[in-house]
Formats: sequence, C-alpha cells, structure tokens
Amino acid sequence: MPLISVLDLVRVRQGGDISAALQASADLAHHVEDLGYHRFWVAEHHNLRGVASAATAVVVGHLAAATKTIRVGAGGIMLPNHAPMIIAEQFGTLEALFPGRIDLGLGRAPGTDQMTLRALRRDPMASEHFPQDVQELQAFLGPVAEGQRIVAVPGAGTNVPLWILGSSLFGAQLAAQFGLPYAFASHFAPSALLQALQIYRARFQPSAQLATSHAAIGVNIIAAETDAEAQRLFTTQQMSFADVFRGDRGLSKPPIDNIDDYWSPMEKAQVHSFLERTIVGSFDTVKRGMAALLAETGADELIIVSDVFDHDLRKRSYTMIAEAAHALEADESVLVQA
Repeated sequence: MPLISVLDLVRVRQGGDISAALQASADLAHHVEDLGYHRFWVAEHHNLRGVASAATAVVVGHLAAATKTIRVGAGGIMLPNHAPMIIAEQFGTLEALFPGRIDLGLGRAPGTDQMTLRALRRDPMASEHFPQDVQELQAFLGPVAEGQRIVAVPGAGTNVPLWILGSSLFGAQLAAQFGLPYAFASHFAPSALLQALQIYRARFQPSAQLATSHAAIGVNIIAAETDAEAQRLFTTQQMSFADVFRGDRGLSKPPIDNIDDYWSPMEKAQVHSFLERTIVGSFDTVKRGMAALLAETGADELIIVSDVFDHDLRKRSYTMIAEAAHALEADESVLVQA
C-alpha cells in the first residue's frame, strides 16, 4: 500500500477570513497526523483571494509548529519566482527548527497571472533556467565546499529533500535526470499522467538523495456517508474551477444541490477535463476508486486534496479516506497470505 499524504489549498471560505483559513489548515494537519498521513503540503499561489498560502515558507512553519511527527513542506515553491539562495535560507531555517520533517517541492510555473508576475519582479524568461536553479538550490543546501565564499546560513549542510513537481512531461524528465522524487499534479492536470510516470520511471538515475524512483500523484478525493452527499460536497470544487474559467478567482463557496444550475455545458466540459480523475463517494466508492487508480498508475504515494467547504466535514472526509486506505492495505495482506 502506498503512502497517503495531503495537499491543503488553505482555502479562504465565504463567511471566513485568512486567519480562519490558516487556523483550519493547522487543525487539519494535526488531525491527519493522528490518522497516519505521511506528509502535509501547501503551495505557492499569488493574487488569489481564496488561497492563503502565498507566503509558503511562513505557512509551513505555522503547520510544523502545530504538529509533531508528520512531514510538512511545500508542494510547491515556484522556484523561478525566487533566488535559490533565499529559498535555501528559508527552508534551511525550517529544517533547523523542525529537523527531519521538512520537504521542498519545486515547480517552474509562476503560480499566478502575467500582471502579478510583474509585481513579483519575476523575469518572464526565468522558467527557462529552472534546471540550473534547482542545481544551485541543491548546492546551497548541501555541504559547504572548500573555498566556497557564498554560503546559505541557515541552509548549508541541511540537505532538505527536494522534489520536482509537474503537470507535463518536462518535470518527469528533469526529476528522472536529477534522481529526485516526482509529484505529478493530476488533481488539476490529469491528461499526461500515465506518460509522465512512464518517462520518470524509465529514465530515473539514482542520486545521493534517492536510490530508486518515487512517484507521487495528486488526486482529488471527497468521501462522505453516501455517494449523493459526497457529490453535493464536490460542488464546491466544481464551482471553484468554473469560476476560474470565468476569470473570477474568489472565495470558496458552500455546496449546492444541483451543479448544473451553476455552470454552462461548455464550463461543465472544461471542468470535467481538469477533474476527470477525481474520486467522489461513500467509503466503498472511495475504496474502489483508490484501488483502481493505484492499479493503473502504480503510484508510490497519493497526495490527496479533499476540497470540502465545511471544516468538520473536510476532516471527516480525510478520516474516511484513511480508513479506505487501511482497508486496502488489509486486503493486500489477506491476498499475500492466501
């Protein structure tokens, strides 16, 4: 049975505020830690009123302080937005505060729109240097070389584990070349999932960080007592994606009874193409969906997004997902013994 982990979007909800979103994220991290989830990630996004994780390293520190054992980190930092030395210092500091618990996932997308890029002082061509930036960051986090005059303090010698994130084949190729773990964003860009995994595994070169390939996949899963209830909870995420196509990136909305009253047929088709691998339903439905996804992909880890509006129902969803994962593990044990 693969590892199960969490990607939290730190949603700001209608009727709530940023402070409430950050506190809810910390409470969720504590909750899933008790359930046995392996890691808890947040991601860098900018100029989105409904997402509170823009200062990603700060949020990671907040989550790590609220937990004890679960790994916490970025899934991810959009490296072309930053100087590698700054990220080395930030995550080196986190590693010093919470040793052995920090992850650093790296993406090359901006995490925002073109106008906000200018506000970030980002060079539009910065993503072209992503491979070199990854290597520079890796060097800043590694041991100090003799005669090295520029040192990340904190950061040097911490060897914070790096991940490559991606939604295309480029990330798979780079992760394989550098011998790093790879996380594919199939929770919003599923079309290239199988091809990316095949390329990553076929081309993987062992490294000092990782001897064998490790592929994680992002997946949206919403669990509830019945399939109908889960489908209703899912309308929150469906509306969020429809709003993106409308150019309205607002706050997270409470679920509605009939999603077809909200979107047009074209929006429905667009959203489905982004969310086609989502697993929504009761315990049995979620268990079957997870089993099918794992059989198809052979993923080493599922990084789960459960974008439920109500915080208590979101916690219940993650509880049921963990129970389904444990049931799958028990089924595997029976098959091995048989």
